[in-house]
Amino acid sequence: MTLEVGKVYSFKLNSGEELVAKVQAECVGNYITVNSPVSVVQGPQGMGLMPSMFTANPDLSVTLNTNSIACYSETDSGVEAKYIEVTTGIKVPEKKIVLG
Repeated sequence: MTLEVGKVYSFKLNSGEELVAKVQAECVGNYITVNSPVSVVQGPQGMGLMPSMFTANPDLSVTLNTNSIACYSETDSGVEAKYIEVTTGIKVPEKKIVLG
């Protein structure tokens, strides 16, 4: 797997679950290290993000077995902005074009 460290990716697992996480370290063997994995869930207002592991220490990284990944892609910019907001509390401003 070729994943760039520091980028946010969407992972579709063999179980059907979709995760969004930031890659912390390059793939070693069958494992990749990610930070703050969140699951994509359906809520009353549409798609939402919630922690994938409720009991894990949020300051520590998570090891993901690459054998459990069906496919992956860079995360959409809108979802990435929401991911940053959910995991850090920092709200990313919308990109707007200034017309003069």
